[in-house]
Amino acid sequence: MFAVLKTGGKQYKVASGDVLRVEKLVAEAGETVQFNDILMVGDAIGAPFVAGAAVQATVIDQIKGEKTINFVRRRRKHSSKRTKGHRQKLTLVRVTEILASGGEATGVKAAVGRLPVAPVEAVVAAAAAKKPAAKKAAPKTEPKE
Repeated sequence: MFAVLKTGGKQYKVASGDVLRVEKLVAEAGETVQFNDILMVGDAIGAPFVAGAAVQATVIDQIKGEKTINFVRRRRKHSSKRTKGHRQKLTLVRVTEILASGGEATGVKAAVGRLPVAPVEAVVAAAAAKKPAAKKAAPKTEPKE
């Protein structure tokens, strides 16, 4: 059986035993993670996801992708050049099990790419709580003659 899963903005067609390089997940090597955004399992096609379906995988390692180099040479008559390099952070996973149903009841940690960001309201409220109250101005007294 095969499944089509979505993670890191990409879609992967997987079968049991496949090794994938996916966008960085928050997990350590040896942990089991579960992908819950399943677009298709066998003959079942989701709208947009198949309810209850899941793919479980074991994290092999956290790796970096190959280096991509961006060389920019700007306008003529100005020897202005710039070189930038980038290595994408990836997670190597091995698919262990494909579940057509009952994925939400397994209790396995969900595969998440980043730690969730706090809502803006919560950050503003926390900053306001830290800020000391403004000092009141002392009442002015007239100078004595």
